[in-house]
Amino acid sequence: MTPADLSRSLYDLVLALVERRRAAGAEVDLGLAVGDVTLERPKNREHGDWASNIAMRVAKPLGQSPRDIATELAEGLAAVDGVASAEVAGPGFINIRLDAAAAGALAKDIVDAGLQYGHGDSLAGSVINLEFVSANPTGPLHIGHTRWAALGDSIGRVLRAAGADVANEYYINDAGSQMDAFGASVLAAAKGEPTPEGGYPGSYISDLAVSVLEREPKLLELADDVALHTAKEIAYELQLAEIRESLDRFNVHFDVWTSERRMHSKGDDGLSDVDTAVERLRAQGHVFDEADAVWVRTTDFGDDKDRVIRRANGVYTYFAADAALYLDKGDRGFKHKIYLLGADHHGYVHRLKALAGAAGDDPERDVEVLIGQLVSINGAKLSKRAGNIIELDDLQAWLGTDALRYTLGRYPADSPLTIDPEILQRRTNDNPVFYVQYAHARTSAVDRNAASVGLDRSTFAPELLDHETESALLGALQEFPRIVAQAADLREPHRVARYIEELAGLYHRWYDNCRVLPLGDEPIGDLHRTRLWLNDATGQVLRNGLGLLGVSAPERM
Repeated sequence: MTPADLSRSLYDLVLALVERRRAAGAEVDLGLAVGDVTLERPKNREHGDWASNIAMRVAKPLGQSPRDIATELAEGLAAVDGVASAEVAGPGFINIRLDAAAAGALAKDIVDAGLQYGHGDSLAGSVINLEFVSANPTGPLHIGHTRWAALGDSIGRVLRAAGADVANEYYINDAGSQMDAFGASVLAAAKGEPTPEGGYPGSYISDLAVSVLEREPKLLELADDVALHTAKEIAYELQLAEIRESLDRFNVHFDVWTSERRMHSKGDDGLSDVDTAVERLRAQGHVFDEADAVWVRTTDFGDDKDRVIRRANGVYTYFAADAALYLDKGDRGFKHKIYLLGADHHGYVHRLKALAGAAGDDPERDVEVLIGQLVSINGAKLSKRAGNIIELDDLQAWLGTDALRYTLGRYPADSPLTIDPEILQRRTNDNPVFYVQYAHARTSAVDRNAASVGLDRSTFAPELLDHETESALLGALQEFPRIVAQAADLREPHRVARYIEELAGLYHRWYDNCRVLPLGDEPIGDLHRTRLWLNDATGQVLRNGLGLLGVSAPERM
């Protein structure tokens, strides 16, 4: 019996109780859905497998004490198949204990479900655009981008597991003055000249200059303006390719790469996407002209001031490209947009919500802005190539993708984070990623050893899984779908990390207390075979949880 099955049984009992009240002449309207009947695992396992406070939630509309309602519901639950007992505690809690067969049946369900276990439909029908990283293609990705990459990708994974249709989008900021400064820096390096004022330092610029000259040997013979344009375009292409490769090695993948340049390029009608966006906002009644500039009245939607979208000199602001991209996302069918931005982008929250309102959308429903906090790593050295940053590639080479992905996914986005590399490099239990991966590797080792002695899963007798550590392990396995749904709903993949750490601990305790393989000359029995199902179910959930964090599940360590 799953938590969902148990919640449904409780819900049906509550509805039956309501009908009895109505039959007695009472007017009762609970407005209750099955999703409102929540279950919790008691901290003290002696209190049962699950607990519910539903009696206290419905007491007032039913006009009865919570304890009396809980008593009625407990009596009904006792008759439900798979429920061993239901007892009332305190002011109206219901403590529920499942019989071993009902609880243990989950092990086979998990193995049969495989990679789909934990997936649900709580966000089915949601079409979401998830934008993150979106770094300027003027240099390598750094430590800040690393955190947003890990978090953004993991958020996308849990959203998809909850049934949402999600597209990861990278917005390439490849227009504006920073690109001109980038091109000028590369050209100066190619000429052997110092970095121009406001340009980009670092040996990576020199490396790009070498690659540009290899691609265009006659670069320095070109007219100055042509040489600058050529250096900028080739270096841009090379740097963007490096960014893509770095992200790919980090197990971060984007479905859409959108160029800011495209927003500014003119079509056959002589208009750019930015031009069209301004006129669309004007048609909504939120654009006005003042002092030769064009403004969006974002104060109508809670912004602290109206925003210039085109300056008096005719040049568009960054806000104009943001508007064009926002409208473009809607045109592509994305009703809901999520932006994961860095700690220095708080000003974008009101700006993007105001933009949603100006576009005719609901700012509170259709756009969501998550602000990530800074991350630092003790002892990390600045990049030799870039000089003033810690590069993603250097971090990967130093700490490994799994350790980085897991650690960055283990904390909420809005919490500052300092990583201790010494812990991440230890092969001990105080290293969380090692602890979880070792648990998975142990489940794989049990499988290999079982095969070597002829132990298989030909029999499944869940009623035999009655050891206290088996009850605790099965209770945790039941929680996984709820954890995934909650992580998706709250955009908090760290909940998955904390869950699989707890699961790993429960597995290790079970492994120490309950033998899967026969000892010595002991014949193979149904208990061994059934425990092999539980071992494999645990391995599957650990594997699924690590996958949601973009972390591998090794079979040997």
